[in-house]
Amino acid sequence: MKPELATAFALEMAAARAAFAAGDDDQTFALLERAHILGQRWLLPHILTHWWMLKVGIRRADRREIIGQVTRCIGAVFFNTFGWVPRGNTGGANVSPLKPMPVPPEFAGFFEGHDTMRHLRRRLLLIAAVGIVILAGLSTLRI
Repeated sequence: MKPELATAFALEMAAARAAFAAGDDDQTFALLERAHILGQRWLLPHILTHWWMLKVGIRRADRREIIGQVTRCIGAVFFNTFGWVPRGNTGGANVSPLKPMPVPPEFAGFFEGHDTMRHLRRRLLLIAAVGIVILAGLSTLRI
C-alpha cells in the first residue's frame, strides 16, 4: 500500500474508532465504508474494515449485518488472494459484495495506475511457490 493511501486509510479507521467509542453507529459505519473502499485491495485492511462493521452490526443487533460481515470476512481471504475486489464497493451487507460502485472523487487518485492483473499474477506465483514447497516437504515424509 502506498504511503499516501495507508495514511488515508488510517485516518478513516481512526475516525471510525472514535465514532464507535462515542456510540455513533451511523457515523462509524459511514467511515468504515470509506475505509473499505481504500483498503479492500489489501487483505489485512480489507478484513479489518469488515471486522469493525461486524462490531457495529453486533452492537446494533442487526442480524443481516452480522451474517453479511462474517461471510465477508471469510470471503475477503479468497477474493483478495485471487485479486478480485469490486472497485468502490462500500462493504456493507446492504450491497452485493460483488458490485463495483463509484469511487468518491477525493479517493480517485489512489486508484490511478493500479494494475489488478499484475497483482493477481504475483499472488498466483506466490501460491504456486508455496504449493511446490508444501508438496516437496510432503514427498520427504515417510508414512
